[in-house]
Amino acid sequence: MIRGRSLNVACGDRVRVAPAPDGDGVIEALLPRGTLLFRSDAYREKVIAANVTQVLGIVAPDPPYDDELVQRWIIAAESNGCTFALIANKSDLPGFAKLTPRLDTFRALGYPVVPVSAKGDVSPVRSLVAGHRSILIGQSGMGKSTLINALVPGAQARVGEVSSSLHAGRHTTSETTLYELDRNSWIIDSPGMKEFGLAHLSTADIMHGFVDLRPFAGRCRFRDCRHGAEPGCVVQEAVARGEIKPWRVALLRSLLAAQR
Repeated sequence: MIRGRSLNVACGDRVRVAPAPDGDGVIEALLPRGTLLFRSDAYREKVIAANVTQVLGIVAPDPPYDDELVQRWIIAAESNGCTFALIANKSDLPGFAKLTPRLDTFRALGYPVVPVSAKGDVSPVRSLVAGHRSILIGQSGMGKSTLINALVPGAQARVGEVSSSLHAGRHTTSETTLYELDRNSWIIDSPGMKEFGLAHLSTADIMHGFVDLRPFAGRCRFRDCRHGAEPGCVVQEAVARGEIKPWRVALLRSLLAAQR
């Protein structure tokens, strides 16, 4: 139980607990957070988890996933100082090979991409989560809960089906749940997310999330450069030289335009 209404407790929080007369515990205070992962748009914020050290995105060939959504997870991880890795699930499906060019995009940025079948051998993921406090995020139907059940015997996370007509996953995880792996590791299963707003991040935070654009940070003629048609924009100059992909700058400008 939480004492009072002023405490906004997130999954992964460290708290101070006092025993209650009935034997239950009462959360009296939050201890300092190392990280706080949340998403936001112009109107609201949604806290996802606290004190994570690693963000694990999960994608699969079915249902279809959104590449920009993955880029947003990366920026959220980078802004919190967390490591990021991408789990490519359902490697046993016939259509998995078609994901290779899309997965290579993330490999080229330096992020680990781990192919796996959550219904088979998940040892590559075990190595990935060892020693980390991880959160697993992805769209519905990607196999998050199936992977959790493979990693944590007895977790009994609810598993849903993918609609063959809509090519969409059905929500089975309705809240974030933390599973302890060992004394130094835990993993959080989160509800399926079709959106991941970054409106709370500053221009500097968003720019920092683009690892390929970091060498150009602060070098434009104007301090508030949005990397469009402004004169003296070193980012656009790098695009013209072929050093940066144009779609990366287009994504950056789209995210900056959505800031509060």
